[in-house]
This record gives sequence, C-alpha cells and structure tokens, in this order.
Amino acid sequence: MLKPILFAVLTLLITYLYRRLHYKRFQQHGRLPQMPPSLLFGHLKTLDGLIKRGEADRHPDIMFTEMHEALGRPSLMFVDLRPVNRPLVLISSHEIAEQVSKPSKLFPASLPKTDLSYLLHLTGPTSILLSHGEPWKALRKRYNPAFAPQHLMSLLPCVLEKTSSFIRNLDALACSGEEFSLVTLAINLTFDIIGAVVMDVDLDAQPLDVSRQGELVRLYVELFREYWDDKADMPWWLIPKIEMKRRRLGKRIDQILKDIIHRKHAEHQAKGHGDNQSRSILSLSLRDTKTLSPELVNETCDQIKTFLLAGHDTTSITLSWVCYWLSRTPRALAAVRSELDNLLGHKSDMESVYARLLSPEGPDLVHRMTYISAVLKETLRLHPPAATARYSKPGTGFTVHTPEGGDHCLDGMIIYNCEGLIQRDPAIYGDLAEYFVPERWLGDVDIPASAWRPFERGPRNCIGQEFAMIEIRVIVAAIARRFDFTKIGLGELALDEKNQPMLDGNGIYKIKSLLYNTRQVNAKPVDGMRMKVNLAPDHDE
Repeated sequence: MLKPILFAVLTLLITYLYRRLHYKRFQQHGRLPQMPPSLLFGHLKTLDGLIKRGEADRHPDIMFTEMHEALGRPSLMFVDLRPVNRPLVLISSHEIAEQVSKPSKLFPASLPKTDLSYLLHLTGPTSILLSHGEPWKALRKRYNPAFAPQHLMSLLPCVLEKTSSFIRNLDALACSGEEFSLVTLAINLTFDIIGAVVMDVDLDAQPLDVSRQGELVRLYVELFREYWDDKADMPWWLIPKIEMKRRRLGKRIDQILKDIIHRKHAEHQAKGHGDNQSRSILSLSLRDTKTLSPELVNETCDQIKTFLLAGHDTTSITLSWVCYWLSRTPRALAAVRSELDNLLGHKSDMESVYARLLSPEGPDLVHRMTYISAVLKETLRLHPPAATARYSKPGTGFTVHTPEGGDHCLDGMIIYNCEGLIQRDPAIYGDLAEYFVPERWLGDVDIPASAWRPFERGPRNCIGQEFAMIEIRVIVAAIARRFDFTKIGLGELALDEKNQPMLDGNGIYKIKSLLYNTRQVNAKPVDGMRMKVNLAPDHDE
C-alpha cells in the first residue's frame, strides 16, 4: 500500500516540477523575442554552440550579436541564462535604452545597476560604481566639481608631461623595430595620467622595463589579470584560489592608497588654501576636511580605486583602437594630420606641439579638434569598451515600450543596454554601420543623441567622460604626426603582389584576419593590439 502512495506522490511532484519548469522556460517570458530554448538549459546550449563555432575567448557580445541577427534584429531579445544566472534581456534599440537609463517616477536616479560585487577588490564596497540611492547621490555631488570642464582644462600640462614619456617609449620602439602591445603601453600612460590627476603622485608606470614600475601599478595590473574572461564574475566558491589572490592584492593596494590619502591630507593642512594647493581630485575632495575619520579614509580609498579602474582601462583601450583605425584608414589619418597642421602649425616636434597646447589658447585649440573628435566618437561607436546592466526587482513594475508598439515588464531580469548593437544599428547608421566613417559626425549630424552611448546616459553616466575625451584628443595631437603604426598578427593588413596594402570600396585597408575583443572586466582587443611603430617619413624634428 505504501509503495503506490509514494509512487503517486513522486509522480505528482515530477509533474508539478515539469509544469513549473515548462512555464519558466516557454511561457513566463514567451512574448519576448528569443531563440528556441531548451527545457533544462534555456539558451545556455545555444550560447555553447555559438562559442564552439569560433574562438572560445571571444567577448559574449559577439555571440549575442549572432543570436540577434538570427532573430532578424528585434529591438530587444530575451536570453535565458538560468540556472547559471538571472535571465537577461538584451536591448538593441536606442529608444528602449533611453527608457532604461533616464530618470523616472519609479527610479529618480534611473534604474539601479546590477550587482557588481564581483569587482569589490578592484573598487571597494563604497565605490560610486557600486552605490545606489542617497549614498550614490552624495558621492556624485562630492566629486562633480573635480570633473567640471574649466578644471579639466587646467590639467593639460599634466597630460602633456606624462605623454612625453609615452612618446619616448614609442621612439625607442621605433628605433629597435620591436613588436609590442599598444594596449599595455597605453595602460601605463593612462595610469601615470590618472595617478597625477587623481592623487597628484607619480606612479612610475611607464618604464619599458616592467620590473621598474611603481608598486601600486604592478599590483593593480596583477589584480586586474585575475578578472580575465569567464572568471570575471564567477562566484567566489567556484574560484577559491583566484578569490584569495584577489583579496591579498586588494588589501595591499588599500594599504598603499590609504598611506597616500593620509600624506596628502597632511600636506593639504600644512599648505592651507594658497595658490600652491594641489588641484588633484583627492585634494579637492579633502579641501574642507580637517580630520580624517576611518570611514572617510575607507570611502576615499574606494573612490580612488574606482577612478583608477575607469580612468586607465577604457581610455587605453580607446586610444589603441584609434591608432588601429588610423593605420587602416589613410584618408582619416591624412585629415587628422591636416587638422593638426592648421591648429598647431606645421612643426610636429614635441617642443612645438607642447608650446602651442600650453599657450593661453591651448584649451580653445583642443576644443577645435573637430575631426579628431569625430575619430574618437566613431572609434567609441564601433568599440565601446565598457557596458552597463540594470536590474528591477520582481514586483516593481518596470515596463518599457518598444518601437514596434509592444509593452514589456522587465522585472527580475538583467537589463543589458548593448552598446555594441545599439551603435551599429543600420536603421540609424545606414549601410555603413559596420564601417569606420568619422565623417558621419561632421556638419549637421542626423543621429539621435541616444544612439551613441559609450559612456551610457542619464544620471548614472560616466563622471569622467569629458576628461577622457580631452585626454585622448591631446594624446592624439602629440603622436598622430610623429608615428606610423602597423598592426601585427590578428587584424594585420593584406598585401597585394607588390607588397602594398589594398583599399576596399570604402577607403579602408583590407586585412588578413579579424581582430576581435575578449572580456577582461571591459571589452579589450584579444592580443593587446600587437603593433610595430615607425617615425612618420614627413615627421619634422
């Protein structure tokens, strides 16, 4: 008698679980465009199949793009990542993305970001990146003055000083003919700049001999490597050894930064409010602080780590892609050099360039670099290094309206504004959406502001975006006429029988193989942008 009862109970349980799972997989989000899901694995099997069709270390956006294409480019796409992660809805329409990022009655500071606690050792628990609500608002208000345009232009001498070391390293590599990673070289440059701008300290980031780098940079780079590819956001209990190493490196970085904070606070107190006061972000944030509490030190340490993270990585990646596209697009390189001749004079040696940029009209010259700005915008359109994901708790009622006329509640899902799709939308950017065309940003631009969002938009946009654009413009101004870059390996130029590069129909040099991104916190060229560099033939010493 007991066995039939147990069998009946088991049958009912299995039936209930099957129906529940069937509902979750096929009905709960069935109205959203999606690939056919698997009952047990959702879309994980589809993603696994796509991964196996190419290089395993490709950025997830590449697989998402293939799924999106297969579905006919819907304005949003559902990806069921259960049981590994929450289900995800990928946004490919700029109109929906704007609904996600703008303030609303439900979310006055826009939809909260997803859990980024896996970045804890890189940013600290009170980071502005991880904060929400009133704590975020207070931090944003505290640091906004440091990123005001007038103050940023006062940092030109610092950017140029650090760029001098970058140029000397490129000179040495041009002389030796060695192959090198441009991303690594650019990371060292941006570390030096961000160290000076944020803390007014020399991080010693740019010696070609890495063993001579400052300890903070070496530790941070080592910590960053522990977030490579699929290990980036795994739960700690799946990667205990990596987690222990992250914790150890994070603690040592905290110790170094807290020592700097105490030292800079003491210097600030000794100098008072005179003209010789440092203009670093750290000094500005401590200006009205007489006593350093442990809580303030911890919070300040976390914000410095966050600025180090955001300030070195995305800028170095963008600079590397700028050099890559200029090396592939001769008309763009010629236009950049012509603009610099007109603005800075025909002498392209360091002393002449720096004298012009450091003159009273220097800030105005930077603002007048319209073609260089177009190159940066187009590079960031094709290769947005960072991404953002949002989350609305179940029961909140966060609903978006699609261009097709549908309404969808996105509660309980990761909401991913996929800039890589939004910024390559043929409906906005036309038949040349996949091509590097800086000219699309010149003159009367008929592109919705919400369709270009590498720094995201709304209240939670990147606080340092204006500085990043100024910084890269100044670096490009210093190096574009001096050097010619040549890609090595993936993405290198295809040559004809006369050993000459070949232009395609859009004025871009053809390549032998595609250079793709991998994931290391941000989207980064998989080979670190392997390059060789030469002095430009018409460079004026």
